[in-house]
Amino acid sequence: MDQYWRRRALALAGVLGTVGLLAWTCAGTGEDEPARGADAAESASPPPPPTAMPTVTVTATTTPEPDRAGDGGPCAAEDLVVHMPDADGTYTGSERPEFQVTVVNTGAGSCKFDTGSLDVRITSGTDRIWSSAECRSGEAPKETLRRGIPYVDTITWDRKRGCKGDTRARPGTYVADLKGRKAKKQIFYLR
Repeated sequence: MDQYWRRRALALAGVLGTVGLLAWTCAGTGEDEPARGADAAESASPPPPPTAMPTVTVTATTTPEPDRAGDGGPCAAEDLVVHMPDADGTYTGSERPEFQVTVVNTGAGSCKFDTGSLDVRITSGTDRIWSSAECRSGEAPKETLRRGIPYVDTITWDRKRGCKGDTRARPGTYVADLKGRKAKKQIFYLR
């Protein structure tokens, strides 16, 4: 957008400069003309009448901005970069695995992000163990994401199977995956 206005300003400056140059060259007062000899003044014919000055019209047009999520509307999926860095490798005793999820808005401006769309799923082989979205208590907030400023959410698993179960997950190898997002799966171990 800045480049558009810069080009418009340069075009306007060029037109105004041309008009100013024309006005300066056509507005001679005769004082700056060199002195002519007496016989040259008698033989010279009168100068031709001035021609009409061209009319210059400057019109500024504005191009409407495309409708974007930059007005605080919902974030477009293609404007979001989601990352889940490697988790700690091994959790012993009662240590709870934590997964940090980072979301960055690369769109034109601010947008609203539904944090409930972040769903860390824990599996062991083909057995689905836990889902952060299913086990969330209460409504997930909507966060305003400004362009380039990361939103960070830490999701903690209580090491239990399901949301209401009292069965603790057994020691073994587990995988944390961010459902529906292009983020690297995390392999970790419970001991």
